Amino acid sequence: MYKSIAHFMKNEDGATAIEYALIAAATGLALIAVMPAIGVGVQNSFNSVAAGL
Repeated sequence: MYKSIAHFMKNEDGATAIEYALIAAATGLALIAVMPAIGVGVQNSFNSVAAGL
């Protein structure tokens, strides 16, 4: 019984999963924040090309 409790306390798999989840969430938030600006830039580029044609 003591060995299984000690093993449970030393197990860091859950902490690693939480860290990866936090990294994924931060990456997602950064992408959501940047995408509108990129979209406007791409739209302006296509409008310039269309006007040139």
